[in-house]
Amino acid sequence: MYKSIIRKILFKFDPEAVHYFTFDLIKIVSKIPFISVLIRSIFQVNHPSLERELFGLRFRNPVGLAAGFDKIAVLYNELANFGFGFIEIGTVTPKAQAGNPKKRLFRLQDDKGIINRMGFNNAGLEGVITQLKKNKKKIIIGGNIGKNTQTTPDEYTNDYLECFSALHPYVDYFVLNVSCPNVGSHAKLNDKNYLEELIHAVQSLNTTFEVSKPILLKISPDLNNTQLDEIISLVKTTKIDGVIASNTSVSRENLKADATTLKSIGNGGVSGQPITTKSTQVIKYLSENSQNEFSIIGVGGIHSEKDALDKLSAGADLVQIYTGFIYEGPALVKRINKAVLKSSLNV
Repeated sequence: MYKSIIRKILFKFDPEAVHYFTFDLIKIVSKIPFISVLIRSIFQVNHPSLERELFGLRFRNPVGLAAGFDKIAVLYNELANFGFGFIEIGTVTPKAQAGNPKKRLFRLQDDKGIINRMGFNNAGLEGVITQLKKNKKKIIIGGNIGKNTQTTPDEYTNDYLECFSALHPYVDYFVLNVSCPNVGSHAKLNDKNYLEELIHAVQSLNTTFEVSKPILLKISPDLNNTQLDEIISLVKTTKIDGVIASNTSVSRENLKADATTLKSIGNGGVSGQPITTKSTQVIKYLSENSQNEFSIIGVGGIHSEKDALDKLSAGADLVQIYTGFIYEGPALVKRINKAVLKSSLNV
């Protein structure tokens, strides 16, 4: 019903407006007695074989919701009912910011993809923490953190440290987002020496808390093999807990959308099916060339059970969906979990 009716209606309207309308609708509907119970009965798959233990956390299943969907942590309690094993909020920056000018979110329907240049629009630490204090402890929550757009390069680290410190009591793991193409100049964030400095600074802060939280690095799908080798070396040197592969892509290769359409859209990161293969290849390269030495969360173009299984087979320990959730609907989570149960990956 989702693809045949609901999606057709939603896709007639502006993507960003629909996003917030859907949030409001889920919020309202979830307040109706027994609706949350009904949603859980429809979409959740619970089985011991689906559970995953990673960097000290026990995930009830390997399918998560990627950062960018619930940026300001307003819907994670309700989204937990749809069968996810974990939800990543953010990207969160120290100060609230509006992000890039609208229109900034575009569907590529023929490609089953999205182009966005949101620009880390979020409510800042104060707003997000207000929402995280409402956590009903239904699900593992990841905190994806970044820098404010106007922050100067010499202050980048301070932005990450401020986010890490403030969010530490409220999230279960952290993701350093250093690969978003929509936040202006981020050349420094691609420099291996700086990344090592940043990771060590965050790790040092982590030790000051009674309980340390896992830290992962989110990377671009556009890295070449030399750059991926640097990531492997960086993870081994710093002993960071893992990598999320991958973010959106700036590439416009092999898209069905015509040149005129792409020119009218302008810059932004591509997500969805156009990066399915690319992100899986990144996962496979990292896994094989590191001898599976660190954890990988696979994300990018998961629109089917096969897409998810391919990423898990390539070396991902967990997977995340975002664009696939929009195109395929909430039943995708259940279908993936059931497919994992039937596969050889359910151990």
